Amino acid sequence: MGSGFASCCIFLSVLLPAFMLGQGRNVRRHRVEEGSTGLNYLRQASSSIDGDRIDPSGKIFFKMEDLKVGKTMAIYLTNKDPSTSPHLLSREEANSIPFSSAKMAQIIDFFRFSKDSHQAKAIEYTIKQCELEPLEDELRFCATSLESMLDYASSLLGKKAQLQVFTTTFVENSTVPFRNYTILAVPERIRSTKMVACHTLPYPYAVFYCHNTPKSETRLFKVLLGAENGDRVRALAACHMDTSRWDVDHVSFQLLKIKPGSSPVCHVFPPDNLVWVALSA
Repeated sequence: MGSGFASCCIFLSVLLPAFMLGQGRNVRRHRVEEGSTGLNYLRQASSSIDGDRIDPSGKIFFKMEDLKVGKTMAIYLTNKDPSTSPHLLSREEANSIPFSSAKMAQIIDFFRFSKDSHQAKAIEYTIKQCELEPLEDELRFCATSLESMLDYASSLLGKKAQLQVFTTTFVENSTVPFRNYTILAVPERIRSTKMVACHTLPYPYAVFYCHNTPKSETRLFKVLLGAENGDRVRALAACHMDTSRWDVDHVSFQLLKIKPGSSPVCHVFPPDNLVWVALSA
């Protein structure tokens, strides 16, 4: 595997500090990031498009035919400071805090937010996302602690499977989220039999929307990207080979000018997303 991509054991010792375990005395003080919405790649509707205006954060999708050396694409990737990002809680602490729409008022009060605040709306959004019924051919779970995420990934990928976790990493520190990137090397496919993708959702502590689609083929790639100023990103990309079950209003169809099921849809993963895979023998 490439040096820029962490294995499961490396993740626990090196990557984990980026999602440092939270402290009970601090979790109430963490504000939800302004404008943070999180992404659910199977459900992401065309709300990212307002007339002719496209929300830059939706510019992560591309066609599989574009996955080649020399291709330049406008891509939105944020390099967040881990020290300012929500932290993972232990299972014990996460389980001590309510997490359901039925207890929304209690949750808002626990975090000491105004019920009309941006933070309260973000909390409501995340909990609703976590309570949605899964789509056809989707297994899903919202992980509120590291232990619950590991348990879920292991339950789907196999208790005895060789697991590895991948993410997108910036080679240099970058403060420009939206720019043109060129593919600098032949994309390397990650040979995996199964995968579980975990996407961050806006919340005062780290919450991951983890899911997989066991009946639909998804191909993973390591992609070396280069910006015009020389900055490089070791990106993780996924190509969904069957999009026939996706929402007809999915933003990727609008951006790529295609229809559900007409062609594969690819996207890069933001650096704060994690993808667990069971490696092929």
